[in-house]
Amino acid sequence: MQIAKTIADMKALRTKSLGSVGFVPTMGYLHQGHLALVKQSRAENSVVIASIFVNPTQFGPTEDFKSYPRDTERDLAMLRKERTDIVFMPSAEEMYPEGFNSWVEVEKVTDRLEGSYRPGHFKGVATVVAKLFNIVEPARAYFGQKDAQQALVIKKMVADLNMNLEVIVAPTVRESDGLAMSSRNVYLNLQERQAAIVLFKALTLARNRWEQGERNAETVRQEMTSLISQEPLAKIEYVSIADAQTLEELLKIDRPALASLAVRLGKTRLIDNMLLE
Repeated sequence: MQIAKTIADMKALRTKSLGSVGFVPTMGYLHQGHLALVKQSRAENSVVIASIFVNPTQFGPTEDFKSYPRDTERDLAMLRKERTDIVFMPSAEEMYPEGFNSWVEVEKVTDRLEGSYRPGHFKGVATVVAKLFNIVEPARAYFGQKDAQQALVIKKMVADLNMNLEVIVAPTVRESDGLAMSSRNVYLNLQERQAAIVLFKALTLARNRWEQGERNAETVRQEMTSLISQEPLAKIEYVSIADAQTLEELLKIDRPALASLAVRLGKTRLIDNMLLE
C-alpha cells in the first residue's frame, strides 16, 4: 500500500495505475461502513484508492472540525488489511493553498434538510469531492446511503459537469441494534448510545406504515415525530418524507420517497434515512 501526501505524488501514482480505478473518499476514523465501500471497490476494480481528509470547508464555525475523531495509524492498518493500493492523505494547505478562490455549488437539492441546517456545508462537500475526482481520476467512486443527500448532490454534480465517472451508492451499514455506523457515534455516552436506537425505530416505523399502505406523508411524519419525542434525550432537528430525487417534501407518498431525520443526543448530531420504494 502506497501513501501520497501531496497532489503531485498522488497524480504520479495514478499515472502508473493500470486498469479501472475505484475511489473511496473518507474523512478517516474508519468503521465497517467505510470498509464495505472499500471491499466493493476491491471487487469491482483493478486498483483501489482511498482518501483520508477531514475537509475544513464543509464544517460550520460552530461545528466539530477540531474535535472530529482522528486516528490515522488505525485507519491505515484497516485499509492495508482490505488490500487498498493507494491512500491519499493531503493536508488542508495542500488542498486549499493560499489564494484558493474557486467553489462548486449544486443548487436546489442542497436547499433542504442538511442544507437548511448547515449552510455552506454542501458547497464545501461539492468542492472537495470535485477536486478529489480531478486528482484521482477514478472510473467509479463509492459513497454510503447513510449520507443520502450528499450522494444526491455528488451525482447531480457529476451529471451536470459531465464528469467521466460512475457514482455508486452502497447500502447503509448498521450496528446489530440498527444504529447507522458513523464516525460521530464515538461521541455518544452510554445513555445517549442506548437512546440513539430511536432513529432506526422511527425509520422502521415509516417503512412499516408505508408497507401497510399509508400514503399520507404528514401522517407518517407525525407518527415518527411522536415516537422520537418519547425518548427524553432526543432533540429533533427535522423529520422528513421527501421525493427521493429532489428532496421536496411530499404530501402524498405516490413515488419513491426518502424518510430521513436529524436528531441531537447531547452534543452529538446524528442523521439517518431509509428509502420507501
